[in-house]
Amino acid sequence: MRLEGRRESENVEDRRGMGTGAKIGLGGIGGLIIAGLITLLMGGNIGDVLQQAGGMGMQTEGGQTEFTPEEEELATFSRQVMASTEDIWAQIFKEYGIGQYPAPTLVLYTGSTQTACGQGQAAMGPFYCSGDQKVYLDLAFFQTMDKQLGVKGDNSSLAKAYVIAHEVGHHIEYLMGTLDKAHRKMQATNQTDANKYSVRLELMADFYAGVWAHYESRIFGSISDQDLLEAIDCAQKIGDDYLQKRAQGYAQPESFTHGTSAQRMKWFKLGYQTGDVRRATTFQESDATL
Repeated sequence: MRLEGRRESENVEDRRGMGTGAKIGLGGIGGLIIAGLITLLMGGNIGDVLQQAGGMGMQTEGGQTEFTPEEEELATFSRQVMASTEDIWAQIFKEYGIGQYPAPTLVLYTGSTQTACGQGQAAMGPFYCSGDQKVYLDLAFFQTMDKQLGVKGDNSSLAKAYVIAHEVGHHIEYLMGTLDKAHRKMQATNQTDANKYSVRLELMADFYAGVWAHYESRIFGSISDQDLLEAIDCAQKIGDDYLQKRAQGYAQPESFTHGTSAQRMKWFKLGYQTGDVRRATTFQESDATL
């Protein structure tokens, strides 16, 4: 994905090297927290992720953290992707007469950090907190994608950009009122049905990520066919069925919270092909057509 010379977002909080410790558990303190990928589904553990996160930085004698060139490259890339989502969603909101687009803030952190929704953990993967309207990202997650999942692409790949755009997709859901409405229904039902609502939220975020990629390609010509294939490969490898089969040898559909590989690829591709936000119909689809 070609982002050379593109601007970097200023809506970024850099908390790297300021981890608050590996506390476990999340509360819905100030909103809904939506995790992009649970490392435990891959048979990993929180300690591995935190150790990996620490490996991307180096402590100096003065106590400050210096980051590797790889991490700095990923940080720059992430800021550029956020800037792209800001520009594109502002344009989409204008085109569809939705109003002004209030962009989320990107928080880069290491290991663990406090959010308006409770304590955020690297082991959760990237996540969005509706309580503070922020996207949280430990850059070590990209190493997890490469090493544990074998996701294709370099440090500026559309596959990695898709991860960020997906979390921004949850922000769009929040702005549209979809996220809070679904959350209320999830709280009022059993776990199996709550999981079904979660799947539809996640697939909608995949769709919105595809819409972003559509505009990014159309306006900037930054996405090649190979980029698209790598992003679709990423969507396939973070499907619930793929992750569960990888971790335990079988899938449990009633426990799915993000959607199958086929569903995640379908909705990302639909967003990319149409670029039409009105096609975000995951809550209108039957289980059979989802």
